[in-house]
Amino acid sequence: MTAQAAPVRAPVAALRRVLATPARGERPAGCEMCGAPYAERHSHVVAVDTRELMCTCRPCALLFTSDGAAGGRYRAVPERYLCFPSFTLSRSQWDDLQIPVGMAFLFHNSAMGRVVAFYPSPAGATESELALDAWADLVAANPGLTTLAADVEALLIRVVDDVVGCHLVPIDRCYELVGHLRQHWRGFDGGSEAHQHIDAFFADIAARARPAP
Repeated sequence: MTAQAAPVRAPVAALRRVLATPARGERPAGCEMCGAPYAERHSHVVAVDTRELMCTCRPCALLFTSDGAAGGRYRAVPERYLCFPSFTLSRSQWDDLQIPVGMAFLFHNSAMGRVVAFYPSPAGATESELALDAWADLVAANPGLTTLAADVEALLIRVVDDVVGCHLVPIDRCYELVGHLRQHWRGFDGGSEAHQHIDAFFADIAARARPAP
């Protein structure tokens, strides 16, 4: 074996292990594909069928950046942040989404073949039935939303005092928000600590986002 051939075998072996092993709930100390250690800030890969996030090293995540990699069973979460300055959402459209709180994230689930909506709560992420007409109306009013990548990106919507903000974010950031709520929410209204974490979270999202084309 030549020195040039060695880097090729490692990702192929990792790919075979991933295809042979179902996604797991427990997070190991190393990459869930090859076992290599990774930094605190690391990559994620979505197991499409189960919607589970897998913690991975950067080289393994790169295996799944192309459409159709691993037969579409796994997809790497990108690092794209977009904002929609001209985003519009009427009160009736918001009601049609059937979200009982002022925050929600929507993403296209390719396994189900439709867009699903979740809203964060102290108990975790709660799914809301999203009518196809409601999504179609939202896209018709905001054509830029079609840039959303299935399974790995989400539209994160927040309504504060009738001011609506919408960002396209990596799907793992949405579950990070859910984690903040579960950890810090106290009482009926969450308490000041929870709201401080939420405000800081959305400030970070806004700082990272660039206007959508």
